Amino acid sequence: MSRRGWALLLAVGVIWGIPYLLIKIAVGEVTPVMVVFVRTALGALLLMPFALRAGGLRVLRGHWKALLAFAALEIVGPWILLSNAETTLASSTTGLLIATVPIIAVVLGRLVGDRRPVAAVRWIGLLIGLGGVALLLGPGAASSGNPWAVAQVLLAAVGYATAPMIADLFLRDVPAIPLTATCLAVTALFYLPIVVVTGPHDWPALDGVLALATLGAVCTALAFVLFFRLIMEVGAARSTLVAYLNPVVAVALGAVVLDEAITLTVVAATALILVGSAAASRRSRNAEPAAVDVDVDPVSGQVEPVPPS
Repeated sequence: MSRRGWALLLAVGVIWGIPYLLIKIAVGEVTPVMVVFVRTALGALLLMPFALRAGGLRVLRGHWKALLAFAALEIVGPWILLSNAETTLASSTTGLLIATVPIIAVVLGRLVGDRRPVAAVRWIGLLIGLGGVALLLGPGAASSGNPWAVAQVLLAAVGYATAPMIADLFLRDVPAIPLTATCLAVTALFYLPIVVVTGPHDWPALDGVLALATLGAVCTALAFVLFFRLIMEVGAARSTLVAYLNPVVAVALGAVVLDEAITLTVVAATALILVGSAAASRRSRNAEPAAVDVDVDPVSGQVEPVPPS
């Protein structure tokens, strides 16, 4: 990989590890609904000029049902679940639980009828990753007293694992930027009435304002642009390496900025979940090459290649 490719990979990996920290700060100042609304509205406004250059709403004709389903599973549901969860759950724990998406995807694939052989290494990765989750949620762990918060994060992870199936089946020919901008705009419009009904809202402190602005401008709009360039520079397969940088960044930022404890349990769970996720998402080298689309990671705003189902 070129120096430019490594620089883009590092930049995107860091940027998409930051949202867990920013969400934690933001929900201390405003409601979870407001967090989702501001982030999606700002991200949509910043990305819309790029979307218009890429064909605008014309490229979405015939795809609205699939787009709405994709947005619901990828952004509308998961982002509010994550924001709610982080009112009580540590940002590092949230980041680690989201790293289980590849593991959940393997299980969902079997449930929806995928009967292609699964390599032994993927099943071993599944068990290792689940062991990391069990360690993270076990007795004495920081998250063990927040079962509903943990359930919300895992539900969000299920959404992240399900949405690519819709994208792979129905949205392959939709350009990524118009798709992303529209999904963000749809989410903002969905939550706007709730924001209005639950108002008036107090203006957040400076920390909250900066967190919201950074979520929308940097972790959503800028991150998408950088990730598209990363895909062009290193290819779709290598670009997925950012998924393994995000949890590490989330844990480190939680410890440095929010004084969240990095215990031996957290370190061990981090290792198990990342190794398990990497193994569970491994593709056979002998698999036939196929077209690769891109998918949006709703928590961080991340776009990931969508593998054939």
